[in-house]
Amino acid sequence: MTDPIDPAAPIADATRVVQGGRRSEWTGGIVNPPVWRASTILYDSVEDLRTNARRDTHHRLFYGRRGTPTQWSLADALTELEPGAEATMLYPSGVAAIATALLAVLSPGDELLVPDSAYDPTRSLASGLLKRMGITTRFYDPMVGAGIAELIGPATRAIFMESPGSLTFEVQDVPAIVAAAKARGIVTLLDNTWATPLLFRAIERGVDYTILACTKYVVGHSDVMLGSVTAGPGRLEALRTATYQLGQCVSPDDAWLGSRGLRTMKLRIDEQGRSALAIAEWLKGRPEVARVLHPALPDCPGHEVFARDFAGASGLFSVVLKGGGDAGRIALIDGLRHFGIGYSWGGYESLVIPIDPQFYRTATKWDAEGPMIRLQIGLEDTGDLIADLEAGLARFSAA
Repeated sequence: MTDPIDPAAPIADATRVVQGGRRSEWTGGIVNPPVWRASTILYDSVEDLRTNARRDTHHRLFYGRRGTPTQWSLADALTELEPGAEATMLYPSGVAAIATALLAVLSPGDELLVPDSAYDPTRSLASGLLKRMGITTRFYDPMVGAGIAELIGPATRAIFMESPGSLTFEVQDVPAIVAAAKARGIVTLLDNTWATPLLFRAIERGVDYTILACTKYVVGHSDVMLGSVTAGPGRLEALRTATYQLGQCVSPDDAWLGSRGLRTMKLRIDEQGRSALAIAEWLKGRPEVARVLHPALPDCPGHEVFARDFAGASGLFSVVLKGGGDAGRIALIDGLRHFGIGYSWGGYESLVIPIDPQFYRTATKWDAEGPMIRLQIGLEDTGDLIADLEAGLARFSAA
C-alpha cells in the first residue's frame, strides 16, 4: 500500500494553472465554475441581511460588486500562483488595477517613485489624476537598483516598478529595490505583466502588490479587458477598501473567460517565449538591425538580473533598426503578412507596432541608432514569422 499524498506538498506551476480556483463548492461537481451573474443577492430575513452586512464578505455572497464564485475562482487561482500572497482583487483593465493599487497606498502630499521606462498609461496617471490629487511623482532610472535608497525622500510613500519595461525592456533589480524600500517602511508595487508569476514570483521577493494586465497572458485570446492586483501579507485590507470605495468590479463573463485562458497560460508562455527568443537571436544577426532588446540576450540592460531572478522569457521584445527613418519602418510593418498592427500583446497572435521611447523619457535620455519596432510573438510557426520579417527587413533597406 502506498503512502497517501501530502496535501501540503508543493505542486508545479503547470498543475496550479489547471487546478487553481476550482473549489468543489464553486464548481458543483463539473470541471469549470459556472457563470454566476448577479447584482442583487436575496436574504432569508432582515436578521440574515444584517448579519451578512456585519461579516467579512470575502468569498461570501453580499452584493454583485463583491463578486460571485465566478470571480472568486479566478482571483483564488491567481493568488495560488504567488505563494505567500494574502489575496487577489480583480479589475476591468490593467490600468484600473494600477490606478486602484496606487490610490490604496497614496494620499495628498505623498511622493511616488516610478521608473522612466514605465508603460505610458502609468505615466499619464501619475502626471494627471495623481498630480491633481496633490501626489508628486518622481521618475527614476530603471537601472538604479539599490541606488533607489538615495532617491527616497521624507515624503516618499511608494515605489512603483515595471520589469522589464514594456518598450525598452530594462530588467529592474526588484529584490534590491524592495530591500531599500523595506528599510524605510515604503510600499512597493510591481507591474509584472510581462513575466506573470510563472516567470517571476514577486510576492516571494518581498513586493507588496503585484499587478497584472490580465488582458495579456492570462486571457490570452485578445477578447477581454481584465486586470488584477495580488496583495502580499498584511496588504489586502487597504487594497480591498480602495477597490470597494471606487466601485471597481469585473463582470462574471469576463472573469470566466480569464479563468479559461489561465488554464493554458503556461503552455502558451512557454511556446511564445521559445519562439520569441529564436526570432530575437535571428534578428540580432541581421545587418539591418542595430540592437535587439530582449531580456534573455546578454546585451539587454539588466540581463544579469534576468538570469538570476527569472524562470524564463515571454513573447514581447523590441528591435532597434540600423539607420533609416520612419518611411522605411512603415514599409517594413505595412507589408507584414503574419503580424497584425495593434496595441496590447500576450494573445495567441503576433503583433507589431512602431515605438518611439525617446518621446516619453524625462529622467533618462533614450538614444537609438534608428527607428524602433516592438514585436509580440504569437503561436504561429516560427519559420513563417522569420520569413515574414526577412521580407520586411528587405523592404526597410529598399526604402
